[in-house]
Amino acid sequence: MNLDRFPRYPLTFGPTPIHPLKRLSEHLGGKVQLYAKREDCNSGLAFGGNKTRKLEYLVPDALEQGADTLVSIGGIQSNQTRQVAAVAAHLGMKCVLVQENWVNYWDAVYDRVGNIQMSRMMGADVRLVADGFDIGIRPSWEDAMQSVRDAGGKPYPIPAGCSEHPLGGLGFVGFAEEVRAQEAQLGFKFDYIVVCSVTGSTQAGMVVGFAADGRADCVIGIDASAKPAQTRAQILRIARHTAELVDLGRDIAEKDVVLDTRYGGPEYGLPSEGTLEAIRLCARLEGVMTDPVYEGKSMHGMIDMVRRGEFPEGSRVLYAHLGGAPALNAYSFLFKDG
Repeated sequence: MNLDRFPRYPLTFGPTPIHPLKRLSEHLGGKVQLYAKREDCNSGLAFGGNKTRKLEYLVPDALEQGADTLVSIGGIQSNQTRQVAAVAAHLGMKCVLVQENWVNYWDAVYDRVGNIQMSRMMGADVRLVADGFDIGIRPSWEDAMQSVRDAGGKPYPIPAGCSEHPLGGLGFVGFAEEVRAQEAQLGFKFDYIVVCSVTGSTQAGMVVGFAADGRADCVIGIDASAKPAQTRAQILRIARHTAELVDLGRDIAEKDVVLDTRYGGPEYGLPSEGTLEAIRLCARLEGVMTDPVYEGKSMHGMIDMVRRGEFPEGSRVLYAHLGGAPALNAYSFLFKDG
């Protein structure tokens, strides 16, 4: 496998820390050891997150093309768009963000706090669009890129979650290599890695990265799109493309992509009671903040799988914390009583 031949622009602090979730593990019976790898603490650029790791491989391409404007898309409380805005500010580039109405949630301040507030503060041209949720290529995004061209600029397209970008899976191939180096220091290997999946390239990169040591199917994706067939197909397609890019040396099979569909509901961006319970439990036992859109759902999935005995006794499980906590302010009504 050859990741090093792709240029990488450093946006992160370096390897993200891994630490045990001791109190949560004990609360769930102590038979499974839970750990977290903190992608939510990976950068000083607007709180970072998993997209910042991906953007390290997109930025060199944008600079080589002579682009002057990063153009991305997401929901109103998109973590992706906030991270793109931060990277644009860091590089001295312009930024246009299409923020679609992906979540059926109507808090009065939903479009003024959290991620979108920070994007505006960092100088991004934020454009609110009424279109609903979808993980594919969007007309509103293509229109935004054309508007930059019409104004004499040179846009660089960064799709939702970086996922449809040809280089979008590379960052989390690097994540797997980083975990292997940390495992050597820890003196053990993780039996499972739990990760949230929506647009697909985070899990796809992990699948490729862990395929290098035979653990592709140990990556357990927790669907948070509530459109799992579309998400699963996208993970598989991106993983296969990424495997070719890095010369993995073997095909990615359908069985390599594990996507648990039990925790994505009721729909994208809306938490179930189980999600809210997991958010509160993790916060109160560990002081670790997760959100109702992404990390709360993967935390719910991991906690429920431990409770159901789905991890063999003695397993070491690594929870990939991808970020997302900046969106919590937008859901303040749900947590008005804690």
